[in-house]
Amino acid sequence: MSEEQVQTPSPVMQQLLRGADEIIPQAELEAKLATGKPLEIKAGFDPTAPDLHLGHTVLINKLRQFQQLGHNVTFLIGDFTGLIGDPTGKSATRPPLTPEEIKQNAVTYQDQVFKILDPDITKVRFNSEWMSKMTSADMIRLSAQYTVARMLERDDFSKRYAAQQSIAIHEFLYPLVQGYDSVALESDVELGGTDQKFNLLVGREMQKSYGKPQQAILTVPILEGLDGVQKMSKSLGNYIGITDEPNEMFGKLMSVSDELMWRYFELLSFRPVEEIESFQTQIQNGTNPRDIKFLLCEEIISRFHDSRAAESAKQDFIQRFQKNAIPDEMPEHAIALGEGMPIASLIKEAQLCPSTSEAMRMVKQGAVKINGEKVSDPRMMIQESEPFVLQVGKRKFARINPEQ
Repeated sequence: MSEEQVQTPSPVMQQLLRGADEIIPQAELEAKLATGKPLEIKAGFDPTAPDLHLGHTVLINKLRQFQQLGHNVTFLIGDFTGLIGDPTGKSATRPPLTPEEIKQNAVTYQDQVFKILDPDITKVRFNSEWMSKMTSADMIRLSAQYTVARMLERDDFSKRYAAQQSIAIHEFLYPLVQGYDSVALESDVELGGTDQKFNLLVGREMQKSYGKPQQAILTVPILEGLDGVQKMSKSLGNYIGITDEPNEMFGKLMSVSDELMWRYFELLSFRPVEEIESFQTQIQNGTNPRDIKFLLCEEIISRFHDSRAAESAKQDFIQRFQKNAIPDEMPEHAIALGEGMPIASLIKEAQLCPSTSEAMRMVKQGAVKINGEKVSDPRMMIQESEPFVLQVGKRKFARINPEQ
């Protein structure tokens, strides 16, 4: 295929390129699509946590797109690779999950993924189906397909090696096993996040080593969390779970910055590109960004709940936050303030921030209020004797009952 053809993608390829970071090689995927045959599309997920969040759905949305184009989609649950522990992006050896944790998480993954994919035509597979049948000799033959030098080309491995940090031998098995999954499933295309690019390329090499046609690779960007900086992660507390209650989901989405909103539209919305571009024009012409963000909230909540829940959450948000109202119901904490407690410590004690450093940052940003009055001094000592309401950001409240 000529360079000109690659530079002028087909209409189907243009759809697939939306929200994609890279296709390797693009010409090869074009050729596969041109055959008109349904392709085998694969994406793997290690059940590392019981719930999926919107960051995971960027990849699942792309699977849905392939599915709507008539291709065969396999949602692969890495119950075997979960036993190894994915070393991607880790500066230290990652503890593997227990079989019990993997089994429990895998069940919830299946329930949640069908909020996006069609359950009637989606194949759900577990890589233990073939990996648990491998003998020791089979594993040795698998390990012989790749060199240590090639493994150390991987960014996180090379950094740890250069820093003289330990790399366990079993960590080298992870990309090999993920690669062998592509052999077992005979995948034509494998999808993954940009952080998985090395592993996806190993899949191509494994298929070649085992005499199989090589898969094309499509990577999708990593979605930033609510802070707009780090990737969405439950451990970082900057996530929106797809099982979150509608009101909580609405409030979290509304806390996204106006700038980050467009990133969420790009990677999470099913609206046509032209419609999203019209939203940007509307804001340039004076429309309040809040009203456009409402549309994003309603679309996402309708997807994981329903339209009635989305409308109810919107009205609740307007009542509680657009009118600067303090909610009637909130967590309550009895806290001994003694001679006075630093505001940052109080915020952490009230479980409104995970750390005092984060609490101080919120104070400096003007995001902390006591009984509706903004706190501007991060060193402020709280010496209240009567109950009061502590607020962090637009949606986190706690009623503090000072202990005498």
